[in-house]
Amino acid sequence: MFLYAEAPHRPINVGALGLLSPPDGGDQRDVRELFADALTRGQAAPLWRRRPHRSVTSLGQWCWRTDADIDLDYHVPVSCLPRPAGLAELWELVSGLHGTPLDRARPLWQCHLIEGLADGRYAVYVKIHHAFADGASAMRLLRRTVSADPDQRGMPAPWEIADHDPAGGVRPLDVVRGMVGAVEELLGVAPALADTAWRAVRRRGGPLTLAAPHTPFNVPISGARSVAGCSFPLDRLRLVAKHTDATLNDVVLTMCAGALRRYLIGRDALPAAPLIAMVPVSLRGDEPLDATAVVPGNKVGTLMCSLGTHLDDPAERLAAVQASMREGKAALAGRSQLQVLAMSALGAAPVALAMALGRPFGPLRPPNVMISNVPGPTGPLYWNGARFEALYPVSVPVDAQTLNITCTSINDQIAFGLTGCRRAVPAIGMLAEFLGRELDLLDAFHRISRERRPGRRRRPRPRRSGAARNDVKRDR
Repeated sequence: MFLYAEAPHRPINVGALGLLSPPDGGDQRDVRELFADALTRGQAAPLWRRRPHRSVTSLGQWCWRTDADIDLDYHVPVSCLPRPAGLAELWELVSGLHGTPLDRARPLWQCHLIEGLADGRYAVYVKIHHAFADGASAMRLLRRTVSADPDQRGMPAPWEIADHDPAGGVRPLDVVRGMVGAVEELLGVAPALADTAWRAVRRRGGPLTLAAPHTPFNVPISGARSVAGCSFPLDRLRLVAKHTDATLNDVVLTMCAGALRRYLIGRDALPAAPLIAMVPVSLRGDEPLDATAVVPGNKVGTLMCSLGTHLDDPAERLAAVQASMREGKAALAGRSQLQVLAMSALGAAPVALAMALGRPFGPLRPPNVMISNVPGPTGPLYWNGARFEALYPVSVPVDAQTLNITCTSINDQIAFGLTGCRRAVPAIGMLAEFLGRELDLLDAFHRISRERRPGRRRRPRPRRSGAARNDVKRDR
C-alpha cells in the first residue's frame, strides 16, 4: 500500500532526528570517527539490504529481495551545516532531506550524519520508507542499537544489527490451524465493517469518520516539506493525566487540539465543527518494547478522535478527547487483528481516495490531521558513550492531510515532531510553540482541580497584576 501510494511529490518517508552529545571528554570529531569506523567495516545486516522488487514471478506485486552488498556511501551521507549553526538551520536541512524520495533500486533507508552545530552536539537524521517499518518496529530497532550504560563501547551501527526470524521453521499442522483461524476471523469481518459504518453515520468514535470539516490542511500536497519539533518533561504530562483521570495519549491529543485551534484562529480559518484526528493504534501488544526479535513491517490500526477544537476551554477539550477515545476503543474491543485491520482500511478509504484523486472526494473527507504517539524508552540512552539528548519523529503528510504530528519519549522527555507541506502549513514552528502554551494551560487546570477537591485546604492565590490577568484571558 505504501509503495503504491508514493509519488514524486508525495514521498512516503518516516524517520527521526536524533541529537547526540559526545562522550565525556570528547567532541564532535569523536562521534564522527565512530561512524567512520562503522563505514570502514562495510557491514550491513540482511534486514538493511532488503529492497522492493516486483516481476512476472511475483504476479506484479511488490515483495522484498535481499541484495548481497549495498553502497554505504549512499546510505550514510555526511552533511555539514555552516558553523556555528543552531536548531533553526538544522530543521531547515532536515525539511529538505525529508521531502526527497528514496531510491527504489536500493534498500529503502538513509542515515544522514550532520555536523556543525554550535553547541557541540552531533545530529543524526534517519529516513526509512514506511513500507520498511512502522513507528513501533522502528523504535524497537533503535532499542537494539543503543544502551542505558554510558560506559559501554564496541556497539555496532544501526545498519549492522542482525535481524532475527522469529517464526523459525513452519510446520504443516501450524499452517492448517492458521487457515482455520483465518476463516473464523473472516466470518467476523462483515459485522465489524457494518458496525464501523453505523458508528460513522451516528458520528460516534471508531475507525471511520464522515464528520471532518474542511481546513487549510485538507488540500492537495506539494513536494516541499517543513519540519519542526519541541520537547517537554514527561512528568508534566503524567501529572495532568493523573489528576484528570486521563491517559497520557489523551493529554497529547488535547495539547495538539489547543495548538491547532490557536494556529487556525491566527489564519482566520477555524471551522465551527471540531477537527478530527486520525490516531494510529499499534497492534503489537504482545511484543515487549525491548524484544530482541525485531519484526519489521507494519502492524497498525487507526481510530478517529474528535479534538473539540470548537471549545474555548482546555478542560472541556480534554473531556471531549477522552469521550471520543473511549468510544473509539470500545469499537475495537474484542475484535481480532484481521477485523481491526479491515475496519481501519475502511476508515482510511477517504485518505486513499484523496491521494488517488489529489483532492477530497465528495462527502468522504479525510480526517484533518494525523496524530501519533509512539511509546519509547523513558531513561537516558547512549551509543558508544554518546548520549541521545533528544529524538524527534519525522513522519508522512499526504494529499488532503498535509500535517502530521508524531511524538515519542526518550530521556524522560516527550518529543513532538511536526511534519507538514510547506505550502499548506506555513510557519510550522508556531504550532510547536503553541504546544507549550497548551501544556501550561492544562498544568494550571489540574492544579486548580486539586485545590478544589473536598477536604483539601485552599491556599490563598497571589493577586495578579492587570496585565497578567489579561494574558490569562487571552490564553483561555
